[in-house]
Amino acid sequence: MKNSILQTGNSKPAIRIGYGFDSHEFRPGIPLRIGGVALAHDKGLGGHSDGDVLLHAIADALLGAIAAPDIGALFPPSDPKWKGADSVIFLREALKRVRDAGYGVANMDASLILAAPKIGPHAAAIRVRVAELLGVHGDCVGLKAKTPEGLHTENAALAHVVVLLEKLESPEKPRKRQTGKPRRSRL
Repeated sequence: MKNSILQTGNSKPAIRIGYGFDSHEFRPGIPLRIGGVALAHDKGLGGHSDGDVLLHAIADALLGAIAAPDIGALFPPSDPKWKGADSVIFLREALKRVRDAGYGVANMDASLILAAPKIGPHAAAIRVRVAELLGVHGDCVGLKAKTPEGLHTENAALAHVVVLLEKLESPEKPRKRQTGKPRRSRL
């Protein structure tokens, strides 16, 4: 018995959901980037790349939705080539793999957990940038910010992301019409 959304065999499911998570510790002397946007703050997020916790979680959610390797496998921290790299590179590779798998982004929702800086004043700019990077309308990007009350993660930023992918419609090949035979109605 086949489910209309979850197919087996050669057919792909019409939708796929991916979940991504990332966290980085704050460190002095590093610029802070979240969602591809530079934020004024006295510390940035440490990581082998630029430490953009939101873009990392989005990339992992995209890759997870198509059962691809995560960004740690694709862009290993042990490779000096990725030291200080712009996380947009990781996101673009994840999007390329999503498109190659025959899917497009329908929407994304994220929760950022950090004590400071306050995300509220920057939320609109982050949503616009993420929508631009994903190639979706701004109302397809959800973003919430929470404080880490009781989590003891005051010196870190965490990101949880869920993405919904839709199967792309492949362009129809022109059908050859047979002459001399009446067409049957599909109704």
